[in-house]
Amino acid sequence: MKIGFVVNDVATEQPFYTTARLALTATRMGHQAWFMGLGDFAFEPEGTLSALVRRASPKTDFASLEDYLAAVQDPGAQRHLDLGELDVLMLRSDPAEDAAERPWGGPAGIAFGQLIAATGVLVVNDPEHLADALNKAYFQHFPDVVRPQTLIARDEQMIRDFVEEHGGRAVLKPLQGSGGSGVFQVSGEESPNIGQIFEAISRDGYVVAQEFLTEAGNGDVRMFVMNGEPLMRDGKYAAFRRVNEGDDLRSNMSAGGKASAVDVTDEMLELVEIVKPKLIQDGMFLVGLDIVGTKLMEVNVFSPGGLGSCEQLYGTNFAASVIEELERKVDRGHAAAV
Repeated sequence: MKIGFVVNDVATEQPFYTTARLALTATRMGHQAWFMGLGDFAFEPEGTLSALVRRASPKTDFASLEDYLAAVQDPGAQRHLDLGELDVLMLRSDPAEDAAERPWGGPAGIAFGQLIAATGVLVVNDPEHLADALNKAYFQHFPDVVRPQTLIARDEQMIRDFVEEHGGRAVLKPLQGSGGSGVFQVSGEESPNIGQIFEAISRDGYVVAQEFLTEAGNGDVRMFVMNGEPLMRDGKYAAFRRVNEGDDLRSNMSAGGKASAVDVTDEMLELVEIVKPKLIQDGMFLVGLDIVGTKLMEVNVFSPGGLGSCEQLYGTNFAASVIEELERKVDRGHAAAV
């Protein structure tokens, strides 16, 4: 297969990112893995879709992800590629990463993904529905039973009333964003001033207020879901617990969270079953569910990370299962993305 991986910027990719792990795994399995950034696409006058892409030499036996990514980022590996030659395009960019300096990036990646999908290339996750997920409002389309009570507003008094109704404890965060950026916990008189928090968040858009879940003190669980089912290999789940060792509410890996093994419970599996129909309907091939207690906190549909943590914790190469499933989809003619 020829697989394209869309990232924010090839030059800023890191070897510990899940995308690099997927691409190296695909390369070792005999496939061509091409990287391209959000600014590398072109729609040419005659209607051809192309991109400035990079690919590491398949003749090299890379000893590590660091060696592999260094080869990908070598300017000498750069060339133009007719994207119609691809079998699969994985959209793996994070819109929040470009929100400040390149707000055009996220929408552009989705727009080109839609154009490429129209040529018959398998594009995952489905760009039509990724467009719906550019902010946290997408999460509100999932069943009520799996979601914490939530208010989305730009009215400060409504936010204050919500916090008071929940005993003075709540989580406030921006409607746009990921990676734990701009997340605040309000917990009574000792907390920072709500007005200041509201002003800081609302400066860039809407404010999301969620009920505080006491189980959040134990961190959250990132569980990978592929084709609406928990990602498994060798009888092990691709899931891990993320806990921040300090006082910071955020357990995201980018915010200092630490990964540890987790026993997947029946309650977690039930959550997956509840959201499965929506994920399948929306063509969400590979996602990361963030679970606290018996509730979902977020559904990461853009660039769920942590497969490296799963491999280190359980000694299992879950990335191989993802590539194998893409092989099956291409062989079947990928009638649907999921």
